Amino acid sequence: MSKKKNNNYNTPWRKSASAIYKKAVDGRIYGTFEVEMDPVLDYIKRNKEKGTRITITQIAMAAIGRAIAIDIPDVNVYIKRGNVIKRDNVGVFTAVMKSGSSEMGGFVLRNIEDKGIFDITKEMDERVAKSKQANHEEGATQSKNILASLGWPLRNWVYNFVHWWHIILGKELKAMNISHDSFGSAMVTNIGHHDLQFGFPALLPIANIPFIIALGKIEDKPVVRDGEIVIRKIMPTAATLDHRIFDGSQGGLLAAAVRRYLLDPACLEIPAAEILKKQEEEK
Repeated sequence: MSKKKNNNYNTPWRKSASAIYKKAVDGRIYGTFEVEMDPVLDYIKRNKEKGTRITITQIAMAAIGRAIAIDIPDVNVYIKRGNVIKRDNVGVFTAVMKSGSSEMGGFVLRNIEDKGIFDITKEMDERVAKSKQANHEEGATQSKNILASLGWPLRNWVYNFVHWWHIILGKELKAMNISHDSFGSAMVTNIGHHDLQFGFPALLPIANIPFIIALGKIEDKPVVRDGEIVIRKIMPTAATLDHRIFDGSQGGLLAAAVRRYLLDPACLEIPAAEILKKQEEEK
């Protein structure tokens, strides 16, 4: 696919913001929303009884990937030399805790738009098992070991060069597996595993992604439904957004779409690409 500039993505605000804000430093904005998780937990339970294991993180990644593909495709972009470039596909990076240590690994689940929840579950189970191994790193996450092996201040000099080469000049660095798609379209992390309700993860400066979402701890909370107070399983969700790409309206679309898909997790069984194809045929 062509990497030429597209005026639909290079809006006046985005072109101005790419000069005003430094990558993931000046232009960070934050948002929170809550999701009623009873439908997701029921869906997980029903599939478990059928012999299929599905996790909250897997369903959340499917919902976020679908939201990017269908509802907010204009945020599936990266910035290169002051211009906004559309990505070829939807990929979501997730962090994985290494077995027997506090170190984190991770991987990108790519082409989510072409996968249903069961495809995502199968692939994630296999890749999470690999990522948990102490000596296993994928893609750009291998670069942290390269940096860690260097003494100070050489480590800082190398990082600054990588940042200058990749973010400022917009070039790939194959020796460290760093490209414009190394971390996908977005990141997802489940901090609820660590008993945390809210947290705003930092946007990794060399990742060139527009947002990261943190899934919080699910708890019973009183909510109003049809004029009555009832107890529901509520998951707090927090997002750190790159203001060069996101504004309030797009943040709202993201929250609304993710909430809608999690209230009906069975809809995630159909790949987003099939829905988009059907919509195109009906025009």
